[in-house]
Amino acid sequence: MENESIKLDGMSVAAAKEYLFGLIATLKLTEKNIHSLEEEAAKWKGRVELARSSEKNDLVSEAEREAERAGEKLAGLCEEEKSLKYQIEEIRRQLPGLAARERSINPDLLEQELLMALGKTGDEAETEKAFEKLEKDASADAALQALKEKMKGNAD
Repeated sequence: MENESIKLDGMSVAAAKEYLFGLIATLKLTEKNIHSLEEEAAKWKGRVELARSSEKNDLVSEAEREAERAGEKLAGLCEEEKSLKYQIEEIRRQLPGLAARERSINPDLLEQELLMALGKTGDEAETEKAFEKLEKDASADAALQALKEKMKGNAD
């Protein structure tokens, strides 16, 4: 699992934190299960010793099987615990960068928010922009025409 990279791209900070909290809850449950299995494994190891000291060979083999099963389950949960801890650490490492990207300013969104704060709707703002462009183009055309007239007058 450590070779796998956890990608949070496209995830919001809130969603990433929720995912992180889910992993932490799973880790806590896994740790609780590990503790229970450690107790169970110890109980079966004790029973193996008790059966051996009582020379009950049929009980020894049964107790050894149960101790082995508990040990296998315990090994699997320890691997899961290790994987969960790695994933949690990876997400914690990536959260600040994710939060920084989420805070970046979108100029179009900022403009729309400013226009809304001024009481203009999107349509009014677009109309206003169109007229400003038209007026700018018209004044540029008028200045060009005046320059042409002036140049024409100087040429005569």
